[in-house]
Amino acid sequence: MAEVWLATAFGASGFEKRIALKTLRPEHHGDAALERILIDEARLLAGLAHRNLVEVHDLGLDDGVYWVRLEYVDGPDLASALAAGPMPEPLALFVAEELAVALAFVHSATDAEGRPLGLVHRDVSPANVLVSRAGEVKLADFGVAKATALADVTRANVRKGKYAYMSPEQIAGDPLTPASDQFGLGVTLYEMLLGRRPFDGATPHETMEKIRAAEPPDVSALDEDLGGILRRCLRKLAADRFAGAGDLRRALAAARQRRSLPVIGTPELAAWIAGVRS
Repeated sequence: MAEVWLATAFGASGFEKRIALKTLRPEHHGDAALERILIDEARLLAGLAHRNLVEVHDLGLDDGVYWVRLEYVDGPDLASALAAGPMPEPLALFVAEELAVALAFVHSATDAEGRPLGLVHRDVSPANVLVSRAGEVKLADFGVAKATALADVTRANVRKGKYAYMSPEQIAGDPLTPASDQFGLGVTLYEMLLGRRPFDGATPHETMEKIRAAEPPDVSALDEDLGGILRRCLRKLAADRFAGAGDLRRALAAARQRRSLPVIGTPELAAWIAGVRS
């Protein structure tokens, strides 16, 4: 529904800063429902400051067109980076842990009065994960996010998010909880590790039917600890997944430590990104 432009913000005394500018695509200008989605995304992110989230700087209106000024992340999205193949396991676990940290923060977010927002991202997927050349991991695109404090603007029979990463309850159109984001992170981690998605079918409909059934995925190529974590993230029932993203992060960290994997952080991820882009 939107496009993002690389832009330059100018200020006093020769100040310049590269930014990202998000607008609705021209064919959607004047669409009140989509404008509301863009405005709601800006309002939500304006109150969420975290190192693993893309920061919103401003919201404006120019000649009848709404725009959102965003932090520019100098690097590819994870989907582009994975086009070359799976990630080394230590790096994949690091990215997954960073995303779990981001989701734990998002799910516990409150308003100015301290009331829980009940925020669910609803579109956790590699295309919405930005990896900077400095090795930062940032969750982006809250355009389909839902907070209980905001009206749900889902149109009839339209399921928001990318179908291959949707949870079974999202495919079914049932109410969503933070556990739905956990399912999307599980599919993303599976793809990072194995270079494929666990429920892909020959057609979108077949993929959605496989997700709806949520048969235990094939994790035979993975360590038992890691395979168990993925199976739990990808359980059919939300109640059978981890109690929260924080518990998932701790499980990932424990699995990494038990396997004595090398210490991985932003420098190592930055080096991998540089190799992928070269």
